[in-house]
Amino acid sequence: MNCNKLILIWVLFWCPYFLYGQEQPNIIWISCEDISPYLAAYGDSTATTPHIDALAAEGVVYENAFAVAGVCAPSRSCIITGMYPTYLGTNHMRTGRDITGWGNQTYRANKGVVDVLGENVREYSAVIPGEVKCFPEYLRAAGYFCSNNAKTDYQFAAPLSAWDENDGKAHWRNRAPERPFFAVFNFNETHESKLWAHQDLPLTVDPASVKIPPYFPDQETVRKDIARQYSNIMLMDQRVGEIIAQLKADGLYEDAYIFFFSDHGGALPRSKREVMSSGLKVPLIIKYPAGHQNTGRSERLTSFLDLAPTVLEMAGVEPPEHLQGESILSGDHEYVFAARDRMDETTVRRRMVTDGRWLLIQHQLPEASHYQEIQYRYKVPIMKLWKDLYENGKLNSVQENWFQSPEGEWELYDLKRDPYEIHNLAGDPVTTEEFNRLAKALKGWQDQIPDRCRQPESQLIAEMWPGGIQPKTEEVSAKARGGKWVLQCPMPGASIIWRAAKGKWQLYHEPLKMKGASAAVEVKAVRIGYQDSEMLTIPLKEDI
Repeated sequence: MNCNKLILIWVLFWCPYFLYGQEQPNIIWISCEDISPYLAAYGDSTATTPHIDALAAEGVVYENAFAVAGVCAPSRSCIITGMYPTYLGTNHMRTGRDITGWGNQTYRANKGVVDVLGENVREYSAVIPGEVKCFPEYLRAAGYFCSNNAKTDYQFAAPLSAWDENDGKAHWRNRAPERPFFAVFNFNETHESKLWAHQDLPLTVDPASVKIPPYFPDQETVRKDIARQYSNIMLMDQRVGEIIAQLKADGLYEDAYIFFFSDHGGALPRSKREVMSSGLKVPLIIKYPAGHQNTGRSERLTSFLDLAPTVLEMAGVEPPEHLQGESILSGDHEYVFAARDRMDETTVRRRMVTDGRWLLIQHQLPEASHYQEIQYRYKVPIMKLWKDLYENGKLNSVQENWFQSPEGEWELYDLKRDPYEIHNLAGDPVTTEEFNRLAKALKGWQDQIPDRCRQPESQLIAEMWPGGIQPKTEEVSAKARGGKWVLQCPMPGASIIWRAAKGKWQLYHEPLKMKGASAAVEVKAVRIGYQDSEMLTIPLKEDI
């Protein structure tokens, strides 16, 4: 081998270490809830957010980031798997309670939850395709400490294989020294529910100063709710500051990847749950490690599908082929897609495609109104006022449009000229070329990616839970080989976990040494949507 080749190999192998400080970088997600890009980094300085502003100044502000659903649980199922919720069968909001041990749920007919055929829909944990795992599992197998503080809400109980820690105390500070980490923090100060739960807190934004979207009536209640939304953003910014301060105190800030994003668009009516830009477009900021020289703004079209492969690439872990997104570091999109199905007790079916400028929505079921009678949303003061004004004929044509039937099968919006998505251009001869282009892309997506949520939900549940019974993961077998225990589970898609002396569950990814500090370990198999297998106890001793 000549000298030039040796130098090239040395550069390729060692440069990442010297440039970025370590071969396995630390990665932090700071996730908030229910905000569109209502931040100074995106041109909206209504709320004072010094900590997010500072992060944006040192990172990259992504201007065209979209969720795949306008509500939390379907969106989070995508974030944690890197897969479309329509493909997984997780796009109905919501499937059940976020707990383990789902086997004894009762039917929810008394709550009025039915599918498109009028059949009762029960609580269930979504059973997803066997090849799909929560992506932190791949990081754990590569040596990362993975913590989630603390929301999951994936439409299935988070398997024990996903996280080293998954509770309100989860933190990178609980890891072994020098172990690389992926730490997630979820802040709920901006959640829709805080529009009423925080009513006794002082407003830190003047209602008289807020900008009112033209589809809302200019009323005191509307101004207060909008001011509350911005005041909640300021509370959330304080939490962001706490995490940043801890990273700096630990000497970790400079060499870490730090993400900030919302789980979908804004909390107010006609934003949350919608597959319009108001429900899907989100802030996304990434601060890169020192030496990357990545700052400024990016117009890259980004989907939440991209978060999993991006983190895996950052960590030096090969993303599995089944992931449906593209790493922000190495890929891009011409279009991104989203979908809406059942929302609590109401069912519609809408599919969306956007190129960042134009946004096309297809209504795939008959709808009496854009608006849906969702009782949870009725707790938002704006919602009751807006509906009362509509029923009493006190709205203008723009303000009442949301309560009326869709104009045909399609909606087309020019997000540049019509950021509030008021003027439906579907059917306008001037926009025929754009309509045809987007409609072709949407059809191509639906032809390429199987959509499990197109069938009635009761049939989907019957596929997932045959006979109405949650399936159970098969048991683990253990074989002694060369002074180690080799563990296997015959079920495709299952992961194996183990713990010693009732400690924390570890991901099994290599044979266990027979000699250990504990006399025995407990072992079981898990699979998403399934009940855990029966426990197996194996001894840790060399005379087997």
